[in-house]
Amino acid sequence: MASYLMMFEQLTNNHYNMIKYFLLGAFSLAQFSFVSAKETPEFSKSNTLTYDAFQQVPKTVIIKTKKFKIRIDKQPNGKYLYQSWNANAKITAKPSMIISDGELIPDGSGGNYYFNFSNDGHSYQVWRNYLTNSAKKAPYTLVVYDSNDQEIVRQDAQIVKN
Repeated sequence: MASYLMMFEQLTNNHYNMIKYFLLGAFSLAQFSFVSAKETPEFSKSNTLTYDAFQQVPKTVIIKTKKFKIRIDKQPNGKYLYQSWNANAKITAKPSMIISDGELIPDGSGGNYYFNFSNDGHSYQVWRNYLTNSAKKAPYTLVVYDSNDQEIVRQDAQIVKN
């Protein structure tokens, strides 16, 4: 019986040591998790987004409405350049209008956005329509406002193949 009690005591010590090592491992894992959680970068609360994670914004967009061809290019400074021609003109011709320092403005959380340009009191917006209620909705829309914020042009636009 003494050998049985000695063997039981040895098993109990082994179980105690296993539980101790298990708890030590779990505690260490929790500590590493807290360290990793502290190293998570904070997100910027800026208005301008690149949409790399959600929707890829192309560096160059060429679209055509009923009256215009429009090319929008991302510049090295992060701003956008707007160039437009008559709908029947070639893109290789001199543009009839050039506006620099445009901005990309996100619209909601679904991936829609628009480019905003200002010129002589007018506001030119080229909207990217990712989410719509209609399958027939054009992928882009040009909207122009006068100096009194009155809409003077609204035209749907299709992407021009390069």
